[in-house]
Amino acid sequence: MALFKRLLTKACDHGIDDPRKMFHCLKVGAALTIVSLFYYIRLLYDGFGGNALWALMTVVVVFEYTVGGTLYKSLNRIGATTLAGFLALGSHWIASQAGHRFEPVIMEISLFVIALVTTLSRFIPVVKARYDYGCTIFILTYGLVLVSGYRVEKLMDVAMQRLSTIMIGTFLCIIISILVCPIWAGIELHLLIACNMDKLANSLESCVAEYFSDGDEESKKRLQDYRFVLSSKASEESMAEFARWEPAHGPFGFKHPWKNYIKVGSSLRSCAYCIETLVSCLDSRHQVPETIRNHLRASCLSLSSSSSNVIRVLSTTVSSMTRSNQTDNVIKEMKDAVQESQNNLKTLSGILIRSHEEQVMKYELQDIIPLVTFVSLLIEISSRIEGGIVKTVEELAHSAEFEQSEDEMDLPMAHVGSKIVGKEENMIALQRV
Repeated sequence: MALFKRLLTKACDHGIDDPRKMFHCLKVGAALTIVSLFYYIRLLYDGFGGNALWALMTVVVVFEYTVGGTLYKSLNRIGATTLAGFLALGSHWIASQAGHRFEPVIMEISLFVIALVTTLSRFIPVVKARYDYGCTIFILTYGLVLVSGYRVEKLMDVAMQRLSTIMIGTFLCIIISILVCPIWAGIELHLLIACNMDKLANSLESCVAEYFSDGDEESKKRLQDYRFVLSSKASEESMAEFARWEPAHGPFGFKHPWKNYIKVGSSLRSCAYCIETLVSCLDSRHQVPETIRNHLRASCLSLSSSSSNVIRVLSTTVSSMTRSNQTDNVIKEMKDAVQESQNNLKTLSGILIRSHEEQVMKYELQDIIPLVTFVSLLIEISSRIEGGIVKTVEELAHSAEFEQSEDEMDLPMAHVGSKIVGKEENMIALQRV
């Protein structure tokens, strides 16, 4: 009882934290209530009989959180059920012409061949990504119709009743999902990428500040934000796939380049892996003499700040779907900071040489290696930002035909649907998903 109470409390907290989850639960409940009427109302039951339960099962199976997810499963289910049903009826008719003795043999052979070919097709990447659920339903429907047809009379009537109830269930899910508080996979993906970019910038800045003991409590909390970027690959890929099934909505047209968001996400993870290594360098920062650290402190802080600014400007470009006039400026600042850090690295060799010439031996090579590693990683991150994130965002902006910003840098805003919403509010809403 106590466990059930805790689970119920946790579920309620999630619903209160993000009302969209509660609306989704209400939509599923409403859809199930409506289709159950086909079983309770006598007039409807007489028309569909026990097959009315197929509408109920269809709602449970195909109703997903996003519109794209619902459309993906609904259209796959309708197409696979229709194709498999008619194919099974045809196979049953051919088998019946062979006589009662050979009928089950022909049916078993056809079932084996269909299952083999369909299952084999699921290993094809394109089919796996877009029609995997449809292949599963195809095998299931073909087997049910073909096998049950051996004992059931009026198979055509039964098959049509099941098909009609499945179509009723899927169309009901689609209508409710689109018209009642729709949750678009495209918008979720769009905001997720922008949110990940901000988290990456926060982690980079916090890591360098922590290395040089400039961080505060807030900075320590943001230090691990890069992990969110590393763990979002599956979400990005599923959202991008679901978004392809969605109709045009808000600023996103039918041919919006969702695949480019995957490229941006991949470039973000490339930087996140490097930041993960950078964070691991924090354990060895006290091995470096403070005077040596202070020698590179200003240039490293400047490099992390400029690199983070590039990511944030690109995040604004993505979220607002406008090209910022300051992108080239912040990239130039990052390049200048990289050059300054490289020049300061070269001066470390001079410190070692002077130390040996004076025979003071204040600094050994092992005292400097951890700092050199840290700065080199920081430079590598800047290189990945320029060659990865900048490049993929520019490709996205070109493919999606982002508008050119007229102002230098307005407050970050995200245009979603028919209204403009503050970028920070969108990021908070997205984190609640």
